Amino acid sequence: MKKDTVNILASYIDALHPIIYINHYDYKVIDEAIQTVRENAYCIEFNNALGIINFESKSPEFECDLEQCLLNNIDAGYEHDTFFILKDIHEQIRNPKIISLLRRIAEDNLYRDDYNATIFIISPVVVIPKELENYITIFDLPLPDKNEIENQIKSYADNVKIQIDPEVIDNLTLSLRGLNEFQIGQILNLAYQDGGMIDKDDTSLILREKEQFIKKAGLLELINFKEKIEDIGGLENLKDWLNRKAKIITQLDKAIKFGVDVPKGILIVGLPGCGKSLTAKATAGLFELPLVRLDVGRLMGKYVGQSESNMRDALKLASAISPCVLWIDEIEKAFAGVSSDGGGNEVTTRLLGQFLTWMQEKDSTVFIVATANDISKLPLEFLRKGRFDELFKVELPNGEERRKILEIHLRNRRKWNDDIDIIKLIKDTKGCSGADLEAIVKDAIEDAFIKGNDKITTDDLLNSLKKITPIEKALADKIKTMREKLKVLDVQDASKTDLNDN
Repeated sequence: MKKDTVNILASYIDALHPIIYINHYDYKVIDEAIQTVRENAYCIEFNNALGIINFESKSPEFECDLEQCLLNNIDAGYEHDTFFILKDIHEQIRNPKIISLLRRIAEDNLYRDDYNATIFIISPVVVIPKELENYITIFDLPLPDKNEIENQIKSYADNVKIQIDPEVIDNLTLSLRGLNEFQIGQILNLAYQDGGMIDKDDTSLILREKEQFIKKAGLLELINFKEKIEDIGGLENLKDWLNRKAKIITQLDKAIKFGVDVPKGILIVGLPGCGKSLTAKATAGLFELPLVRLDVGRLMGKYVGQSESNMRDALKLASAISPCVLWIDEIEKAFAGVSSDGGGNEVTTRLLGQFLTWMQEKDSTVFIVATANDISKLPLEFLRKGRFDELFKVELPNGEERRKILEIHLRNRRKWNDDIDIIKLIKDTKGCSGADLEAIVKDAIEDAFIKGNDKITTDDLLNSLKKITPIEKALADKIKTMREKLKVLDVQDASKTDLNDN
């Protein structure tokens, strides 16, 4: 553990922070940090299976439950400086008796000059009862930075007596960002055992290991996709911008050395069915990165602090699996409890604050693709310059874009033919979204199959068009409101503005 981190922990103890909650799973690292700052403190360590154990030898001393442990030692702080080291007690901490005992120790530490006891709660799960909220300080262990990861790779290579190419070290250092020392060591072991060496091909192994983190945590969803940037019909300005960023992302180590800033992400606003979700998937394909989706609703917990803890863990996980594309679909619903004037649901407001702080301070290669249908419900904080690299608006596809979308869907299903009157279709589908056009093609192909026809005609497509209500008619009022709001915001057009609807 870094010296600065240990110093922060020591300062918390000196400042009489009565309960320090360390959200971590590597207890060996935590024990070493506590050992460094303990000086002459008497350590009482509690283990759920064995009761009170010796902090240094880990041998059992007295079999008891947590309540007995605290009752029997509640006055230890009068006799000598005391550390209560309580591990994996996140289930017991909801017990009213445990809450009262922890509160008694915390208050004695704060208000009695002759009493000195600090409680360390160590667990990979954060549970904070409302009664203890003001006494608890959450202590986060920072992850290794670039230099520390590079040194760990070089040290590992020296230990197993292998040579690693400097360029490979640069690539591995980038891929291993967001992981702790233990995880990095495990991956290096796996890579070495796999072939007796470590080379550029091991970056795929790192990705597979990171996928395991996603599945086990259950906070993010790994999205499998096959969409490519070529599957987007139109949105040429947006595609040009993404292609530019792809040149940075795909050779990021060189770009960073050159002085290029790491791309942050984009916010895409506009009507449903106009290519926002498709763009998120195509972006991951273009950048050659995994795509993970953050569902803020999934993070909500019933206990005080649980939602915030889940958000913190989800963002840590996103950083751990970087480089990646983080997709937040319908972000206005995710933070719907926050009003444009800053008020709103207390928990949702705190989650928004956490997310915005992370966006501002993150140094991992997490490219955010946030999409929104209703810009009027977006907190204004998202629209400020600097949160995202760029904001784009997607409109209903113009004539040229409708031609491309229809052609893409017909060609992908091997049903394009030169007899289709594309000009007629462009005129008659005005006001349709991309999703509408896909639905028309799917329905026409289905009808042709049922009728036994091998070929799709213009009439087949026009008949399918009659079965749907174009989004411009179905959501006329909503579209008008959205367009009015977008006029006053500095948002780029995703489409080329010089294309008309003829």
